[in-house]
Amino acid sequence: MMNQILFSGVIGLFLTLVGTPVLIKLLARKGYGQYIRDDGPREHHSKRGTPTMGGIAFILATIVAYFLSKVISGKPPTFSGVLVLGLMAGMGLVGFLDDYIKIVKRRSLGLRAKAKMAGQLIVGIGFAILGLMFADSHGNTPASTKLSFTADFGWSIGPVIFVVWALFMILAMSNGVNLTDGLDGLATGASVMVFGAYTFIGVWQFQEACANAATLTNPAACFEVRDPLDLAVVASALMGACFGFLWWNTSPAKIFMGDTGSLALGGALAGLAICSRTELLLALLGGLFVLITMSVVIQVGSFRLTGRRVFRMAPLQHHFELKGWSEVLVVVRFWIIQGMCVIVGLGLFYAGWAAEK
Repeated sequence: MMNQILFSGVIGLFLTLVGTPVLIKLLARKGYGQYIRDDGPREHHSKRGTPTMGGIAFILATIVAYFLSKVISGKPPTFSGVLVLGLMAGMGLVGFLDDYIKIVKRRSLGLRAKAKMAGQLIVGIGFAILGLMFADSHGNTPASTKLSFTADFGWSIGPVIFVVWALFMILAMSNGVNLTDGLDGLATGASVMVFGAYTFIGVWQFQEACANAATLTNPAACFEVRDPLDLAVVASALMGACFGFLWWNTSPAKIFMGDTGSLALGGALAGLAICSRTELLLALLGGLFVLITMSVVIQVGSFRLTGRRVFRMAPLQHHFELKGWSEVLVVVRFWIIQGMCVIVGLGLFYAGWAAEK
């Protein structure tokens, strides 16, 4: 059964490695180039016109890799896996419309704020409602109305509050990835690490699933998660697809993911966290996205309250660029921070399981 994970990762990697150059040529031919802010770091002006909407490459590669791995392994898709893929694709579609209007319609702000929010709300609410349906033979639905860290804990918050909570997670992670996507390869490389972590988490939850309680040495430490192995298959497909995309997205980038990619990746991260019962743990596993988002919150809050800026420029990566760090130096050091977040997060995940033994 584990071969599904290998198949999905390898296929996702291969498809973006060979497919992204085709997309680059297509986008360049149509003139779909990136808009660069005039108030940003001067070095970024040379990137103006670089093809964007590259998220199309890894969205399609992930979906194809997932279903091909099912065909090859002879295993049927699961509702949890399809639900996370649907959230990714739906958020990607909202991002695509935003990118399309910015580039093709020459409207710098893209979708109107209300229209963009409405699209995200429709996709997020649909995911949350469907996530509480379709229980398996053990009574587990893809999502749970209980809050979770390394597993569910506490009382149920109820379906209405859960929908609000799920929307908050989806919007927060989508915006976090979007804000991080300001330097070549930064958001893509950080996402690879988090999807790698969720591949491990899915495998571990499958091995220690409560459905297998009769064969576990300590059933008290089991995981009540529907389709954990399939979540690992999705995470592996995303990891492979982003890895292949990184070949073309690293400095100097030949293509940018655009809002198409950043909103899709944020949605996928939130979906994996909700379905694997690691909602609060995502704040640590995706620590770089949280850090960069908070830098914007602090900058805006400080300016409105005091009229002063804490950073030279927000998001945080641009602050260090304006301090004289090269783009590659910022990216590598931020990748190191993200790597440490993933290591600590996985350590806490394991510690949470071990504490129940």
